[in-house]
Amino acid sequence: MPDPAKPIVSALIVSHNAKDELLQCLKSFFASADVPVEAVVVDDDSSDGSPAAVTDEFPQATVLVQSKNLGYGRAANIGLERCQGRFVLLLSPHVALDPQCVGRLADFLLTRPDVGAVGPRLLLEDGSPDPDARRAFPIPSTLFYQTVGLSKLFPRSPRFGRHNMGHVSESDVHEMDAGTAACLMLRTSALDRVGFFDPRYFMFGEDLDLCYRLKLGGWKIFYVPSASATHRAQPTPPERRRQVSYERSRAMWTYHFKHHSEDVSAFGNGLVWAQIWGRYLAERVRDAVRPNSRAAT
Repeated sequence: MPDPAKPIVSALIVSHNAKDELLQCLKSFFASADVPVEAVVVDDDSSDGSPAAVTDEFPQATVLVQSKNLGYGRAANIGLERCQGRFVLLLSPHVALDPQCVGRLADFLLTRPDVGAVGPRLLLEDGSPDPDARRAFPIPSTLFYQTVGLSKLFPRSPRFGRHNMGHVSESDVHEMDAGTAACLMLRTSALDRVGFFDPRYFMFGEDLDLCYRLKLGGWKIFYVPSASATHRAQPTPPERRRQVSYERSRAMWTYHFKHHSEDVSAFGNGLVWAQIWGRYLAERVRDAVRPNSRAAT
């Protein structure tokens, strides 16, 4: 018999200086949950009073305060050690869950023991789909289509738009390669088998890497649109654009080198490296020419 005192779902939120958004995220989590739940918040060296605010408003939440910014992967691993639920819901503090989102994701995992992770229909504030919510793994060909712009020109093409799965209706339940750590429910027993996040990733790529390892371990990953949430993407401050761009590019190369480089020739790996870092250089030039432009994260 399952332990009635043990949560079915543990929400894991890694937060850095996002107090107001974090409180709204927790409010939506507890309001949308119709199963036993817990919340674990890992505070990555915030200076805005986030830990105290969470403790005051949500005393039932566990808050783990870090003395320095560890990056997402390392911080999330600390939180995962404390999660007791049968399932773990990865949440960004910038995500607000719609009613019944938690229960519907948990129900899907309860009825599909072959599924290791499930993601909801995740919308941006303007009502458009978050492109990271449904993804194929970034193999060299999809990276090339993104770099030259074919994925934007033909977003619904099974070939050119494959990375964000534009050829599959967002209204249908379907299998996918990867979701996003902004809102993704994981089966704890699957995590126990494939391991936690790879700490070599700092800001991006951890979720893709974990989903890839889940697939290698024989688990399926699904998109379930009956569960929904809103992602309030935050603009990147000008002083952080260089770091964000660098970490995104570094994560892309780390992922490729770890999972795909052995299947590609030395020349092919060189082309992938040039695409990734050429794109980074182009972004730096763009920001130098247009210093007032803004990029979303």
